[in-house]
Formats: sequence, structure tokens, C-alpha cells
Amino acid sequence: MFDTPAVRIGVVGTGFVARHFCLELQHRKPYRLARVLTRRPLAGTTEFPFQDALTNSLVELIDHSDIIFECTGDVLHATLTIEAALAAGKPVLTLNPEFHVTTGSWFADQGYLTEAEGDQPGCQASLWEEAVAMGFEPLVLGNMKGFLNRFPVPEEMAFWAEKQGISTTMVTSFTDGTKLQVEQALVGNFFGAGIAQDELIGPETDDLKEASTILGDAARRLGRPIADYVLSRKLPHGVFIVAAHEAEQQDALRYLKMGEGPYYTIIRNNIFVHLEVFRTLDRMVRRREPLLHNTTHPTIGVAAVAKRDLAPGEAIERGCGSFDMRGICVRLAEH
Repeated sequence: MFDTPAVRIGVVGTGFVARHFCLELQHRKPYRLARVLTRRPLAGTTEFPFQDALTNSLVELIDHSDIIFECTGDVLHATLTIEAALAAGKPVLTLNPEFHVTTGSWFADQGYLTEAEGDQPGCQASLWEEAVAMGFEPLVLGNMKGFLNRFPVPEEMAFWAEKQGISTTMVTSFTDGTKLQVEQALVGNFFGAGIAQDELIGPETDDLKEASTILGDAARRLGRPIADYVLSRKLPHGVFIVAAHEAEQQDALRYLKMGEGPYYTIIRNNIFVHLEVFRTLDRMVRRREPLLHNTTHPTIGVAAVAKRDLAPGEAIERGCGSFDMRGICVRLAEH
């Protein structure tokens, strides 16, 4: 697939992820930045460090790239961009769980499409692969959530958006749990996992062992792995897998400080976002299978739940993850 000395990378977006990814890309062989697609007027992107690479033309981006990396977080824009890239035979790498859960299933079999490591879903997928390679039986795909406020106010979200250097929309979807629910729907679908209940269980505890027992028991009752999360201000920012192993490994796992079983918790307590994307990029170049996508037949979706009374015919600016609605995981067969 990639027989040239330099693999040309086309980037969609000019935000935090895109900017810092491009800065690192200049130090990574055999990769080379080809084009960066932006919807903004080129004269208004002076803060972006690679001015010569910027373009408003999707055709130009595709024509000059070997791999497309989409990281806008915008579902509609991602859908249009990825549709064109796959139609042109270009492999697509994303850091956009919202795209996958919303429209991604349509594209899952139309070419090489994968979510990257660097966000919680990709890190869970990588950790699942590691666990299976060591003989573990994964039971829970787990996300660690530090804070949850299902009904944040605009003033508070504007403050945190400015402080963290990201958009108010992003901060709101992080805070009200929408992003987490989207992420767990995505990993659940790819690995054939279920959910224990609508909106997930999400035990609130600083004891990860306690959370692992609660979630592991729920998976056993369901008879299949589940996607879920733990809510704690004290646990690290990361992801985890709750897994079982063969009985004859119990003594060894006890010696390795993994506890008595029957559940063993495997943790990734660092999420490096744009820096981890390169692991999945290398995977693509080595012609390995996609790390993660929503599959063509997902069983978990994200439903919109109103945060306030909405009048029939009332126009809303944005759906899930806004001040009007939040998103929750549901079983598609029941909705």
C-alpha cells in the first residue's frame, strides 16, 4: 500500500489535536505533512504553524495525500470528508468517536477506516488487544471519568473552555457525560460487548477494585462483555479492562500483585492524545487490520435526552452534548 519513501499525511482540522499532531509529524519518518484542510478563510488561520500546507479544497487534500487523518470532532464535516476520501481509495484514520457512532457504520466496509489510539476508545481497543494476547478474557471495557455534571450552565462551560483552550461545545459534551457515552458505545460495538443498562452503571467510587467487581459481576450476569465506566475524582485519567483468566494462573497473578481474582483489572493511566495517534498510523502502514470502528451492524447507540422542556417545533442549535440535550447509551433493539 505504501511503497514510497515518504508517506504523505493529509490532516482535516486545525484545532488542538491537528496543530499538535502536525508539530510532532515533522519529526516522524517516513511521514510527511501534505495538506491541512480547513473551512476557515486561509487569511484567518495565522495561528496555525504550517501555513503552506493549508487548503480549503477537499479535492486538493485527497489528491496530495496517502492517508487522511480526520480530527475535527464535527460529525457532518467528517462524514462528507471521509465519504470523499474512501471513494478515492484513501485509507482514513480518525480521532472522532462522534462520527463513528453517528454515521460511521455506513462507511465501515467501504475501505480502510479506523479510529486511532489517543482518545479513550482507541486506548481501550489497544488495551483489549494486549489483554487477549496475554490470555485474559476481557469482561469490561472501562472508562475512568473524573467529573460528571449532567446539567452544566453556560457561564461555567465558557469559563472552562477558555481556561483549557478548547470549544464550549467540547467542554459541555465532556461535562454532561455525552462524550463518555459515545466512546463506550463505539468500543462496545466493535468488540461485540453489550451494556448492563441504559446510560451505563458508572459506579461512583475511588476504589477501582470495588468498581471492577460491580462491573465484572454485571458482565457475568449478562453473559457477555460490557462497556461501562467508573466515576472518581481520585482515580487517574485513563481506561481499564476487567478480565478473567484460567484458574491455574491464579497463583502467578497473585504473585504479580494482581489480586486474588476472579477479576483482574488492567489499567492504562495515561492518555497522550495526538502523540498516540502515531501508533495507529504505524499500524496502518504495516497493513494491519483496523483498530476500531463502529461496525456495519452496531447494537449500541446514543439516544438524546432533553435537559429541559422542549416545545414541539422548537429549533435547537445542537443535539447531544449541548445545553438542551445530553446523550446516553441505549440498546438499539429496544429503541
